[in-house]
Amino acid sequence: MSLPRREIAAESAGPTIAAGEILVEIMATDRGMGFLEPQALIGPYPSGAPAIFIDQVARLGGGAGIIGCVGRDDFGTINLERLRRDGVDVSAVAVSDRYPTGSAFVRYRPDGGRDFVYNIAESAAGRISLTEEARRLADGAGHLHVMGSALSISGLKEIIAYAARAVRARGGSTSFDPNVRKELIDGADGAQFSRLVDDADLLLPSGDELLAAAGVDDEGQAVKALIARGVGEIVLKRGAAGSTRFGADGSRIDCAGFLVEEVDPTGAGDCFGATYLTCRRKGMEPAKALFYANAAGARNVTRRGPMEGIAGFDVLDAFIAGTARAA
Repeated sequence: MSLPRREIAAESAGPTIAAGEILVEIMATDRGMGFLEPQALIGPYPSGAPAIFIDQVARLGGGAGIIGCVGRDDFGTINLERLRRDGVDVSAVAVSDRYPTGSAFVRYRPDGGRDFVYNIAESAAGRISLTEEARRLADGAGHLHVMGSALSISGLKEIIAYAARAVRARGGSTSFDPNVRKELIDGADGAQFSRLVDDADLLLPSGDELLAAAGVDDEGQAVKALIARGVGEIVLKRGAAGSTRFGADGSRIDCAGFLVEEVDPTGAGDCFGATYLTCRRKGMEPAKALFYANAAGARNVTRRGPMEGIAGFDVLDAFIAGTARAA
């Protein structure tokens, strides 16, 4: 028996909300293998996958709010100022007097891979909880987005459970990006991961995350298995190669990537997902939403810093007009 299909809720249902880590990112200026010797660094940049995602939603004119925690320090301040400036509701972001704002140090390898050193568990980012402010934000939301990178945070499970119930009660929808860094995967809850996949109206995997979410080793089989489990639609991020959207009706849309010089890939997938979701919530057809999402991800990699390439529709339209696409 096929499971009932759910649609992505329109913008009128209420804002999109996210929960999880709000960080600063500090990066090495030269490529290499990790942080085993002194080296030049640049930053801090506002960061954290849920924060990048929700900031992009807001820049596109979507209602946006985030549940999180930062320290009462300069790193927390630059994050809150960026989010507020771009239109994100930060009323559910707690400020800790005891714990510092979370951080991520990143170095790019010669082959383009990345190594991270995180401080999340013992920072303010790891101290998020279901506060009254978080409840109020969730009670008015129309869509809940969850990042796999946040599953290692102990307080997230309760927040997600409450927010999902509140959003569903309003006729809202959910999305899930199964983005679990290797440095954080030991803290992730496998059962919760599977539940989030099953509950997703929109699944946003990158590369092999599609196979991992389905538990199979073939793309076509993975798509069929996930749709059978109730996933509403799947948008597969393929990096420079573009993206593909799989519908519950068996439809497939492939969208070519843009030809850009990569400066910093961190945050590109978050910008992509936020743009696709927001376009769909604003009533765009999947093909057009996918096109804008590709543009948002591509533009973001041309800037150093995970939020520095975030853009509204006017900037994306100019980028599209002036940038070639892959064949």
